[in-house]
Order: sequence, then structure tokens, then C-alpha cells
Amino acid sequence: MAATSHLHFKITRLPISPLHSSFYGLQLSRKKGRAAIGVSSIICCCSDSVVSIRSVDKNEGRSSHRLRVQATPTLPFASSQSRFASKQEKFSPRCSPRNSGPQSRDTPPKRDTGIANEKEWDINLLNENVNESGTNDDGSTWYRESGEDLGEDGYRCRWTIMGGRSHDDTSEWKETWWEKSDWTGYKELGVEKSGRNAEGDSWWETWQEVLHQDEWSNLARIERSAQKQAKSGTENAGWYEKWWEKYDAKGWTEKGAHKYGRLNEQSWWEKWGEHYNGRGSVLKWTDKWAETELGTKWGDKWEERFFAGIGSRQGETWHVSPVGERWTRTWGEEHFGNGKVHKYGKSTTGESWDIVVDEETYYE
Repeated sequence: MAATSHLHFKITRLPISPLHSSFYGLQLSRKKGRAAIGVSSIICCCSDSVVSIRSVDKNEGRSSHRLRVQATPTLPFASSQSRFASKQEKFSPRCSPRNSGPQSRDTPPKRDTGIANEKEWDINLLNENVNESGTNDDGSTWYRESGEDLGEDGYRCRWTIMGGRSHDDTSEWKETWWEKSDWTGYKELGVEKSGRNAEGDSWWETWQEVLHQDEWSNLARIERSAQKQAKSGTENAGWYEKWWEKYDAKGWTEKGAHKYGRLNEQSWWEKWGEHYNGRGSVLKWTDKWAETELGTKWGDKWEERFFAGIGSRQGETWHVSPVGERWTRTWGEEHFGNGKVHKYGKSTTGESWDIVVDEETYYE
């Protein structure tokens, strides 16, 4: 009789280190009979500067791979940058009075940053049916509520809502945290934040991490997603971001992001994606473009497809002047897997190339 194989998942909260302000993990272990034959874990560590994903080879191996994604610079908000640092330095949750309320956050979130761990803001999802409010020394008010909802099929949702506003109502903020689960193995962590300050800056952000079983393939899946946006109250400036990561138990992976921003007379867009089929095939692409109110436009995009070291890359860079003059350069590469690469390209200025070179680069 064939040995049975089981998948076990659990959500873990890992210890907070100075480098990570939010640390949640969904851990997968696979056991065959009585002996564990492989462990795979996917951990999301969100901080102000780096997102790190660590995985152990699912093919019973011991090798590890690390992917580090460096955060992009924050879109400048002249009215709030200096104030953000001072408020963070002044706030120390360990030194706060035991019965004090949550402190106001009147600064827009930074771009590409993780959402702070709930313990940093004195949120305890284990406290049930909390309903409290108060007034701070400066006249600002705050409130905090938490509870638990139960439903059919073992549905359980623990939540915390907190918020506040200034004494003159020029600024306010609100945050909602939740944990959901049911008997099917569905698990979800999430948070939503919004607010505005006295300078007119407004923001909204949400983040979710979900573990569930796909109804068509019966494979366990992990999905993470986030959306963030902010708008300046003093300039014609703002930004929006959406990103996602999806994984299944057989190694299929999809990652992507959409971004948009504006700073006075300039606007820009960015999209990128990565697709892994779990059997060695990889597709990566990106598309970026920008424009000004004067009519100048420029952009860059590329795509690559590889399987077992054999594949191709191609791209285009372009520019359009205010009077409509267009310049473009297209290029391509064919990788044969033996170190030889066919490179070709041309541009509207008359340049062109078509050569085969020896390179040690190998794509896997």
C-alpha cells in the first residue's frame, strides 16, 4: 500500500527583532508515514527597507535560497517627513503608562514599508470584548474596541478597532486588525489603516495574508496582498501601490505589483510580474513609463522567458518629445544554454547590431 502524504500548515508569530517591525509566517510541513520527508516555510518580514522571503527546497533538499527586494525611495511629502522621525523617536510602547490609550499617528505611511506589528501599538488580539475610550492631555480623544465573532463551520474572527482624533478635528486616524479561521483550514491575517492630518495629507492602506485550499486543484495556497495610497494636502502629489504574492504546494508562484505616482507636473507608472510554473519555467516582465504636463514622455520595458537555462530576453526603451518626435531602441537576446548568446537590436537613429557572443551567464 502506498504511503499517505499529509500537509500541515500553521500561522506563527515570530519574535520581533530591531530589523523587522512586522513578522508573520505561514509554515508548511509535509510528512510521509511517520518520518518527515521535507519542510518548506514561507515567511514574510515587512520592514521599512527590505522584504525577505526564505524557502527550503521542497524536493527534500537542504539548500536554501534568499530573495531580497530593496524598497524604493519614499515619495517626498515636504510637510510631513521631518515630523515622522520625531514622532517615532518619542514613542516608546514599553515606557507607556499601563492604562494609557493609543497615541495618534498623523503622518502618511512610507512607500514600500511593512505594517507595524500590533504589539507596537499596544494591540492584544487575545483580549476579548474590550470597549474603552479616553482623552489625552492635549485634548485629543481615542478609542479602542476588540471582540470575537463566531459563525458556521467553525468560523472564528478576532478583531481590534482603534482610532482617535485631535481636539480641533483637523486630524484623525483609524486602524482595524483581524484574525480569521474555520474548520476547512482557512486562515487569514489582515489590517486596514486610514487617516488625515492638519496639513491635509490623507492616506489609506491594507494588508492581508491568507492560507486556504484551492477548490479546483485541492492544493494548499498562500496569498499575500497589500494596497497603499496617500495624497498630499499642500501639493499636487500622491501615490498608489498594489502588490501580491501567490504560492501553492507544488511550487507554482506568481508575484506582481502596480504603482502610480504624481508630483506636481510629473506622473509615473510601473508594473511588473513574475511567474513560476513549479517545473522550471520562468516568465519575468516589467513596464515603466512617465510623462510631464509639457508633453514629454519616456518609458522602458522588458520581458524574459527561460526554461532549464534556455530562453530569450527582449525589451524596448523609448522617448517622445513635446512636439511629437519619437525615438525608440529595441533589443533582444537568445540564450542557448551552452554559454552562447545571440544579441540583436536596432533604433530609430539608424544603429543596429546582430552578433553571437560567448558568455558565462546561465539562467535557471
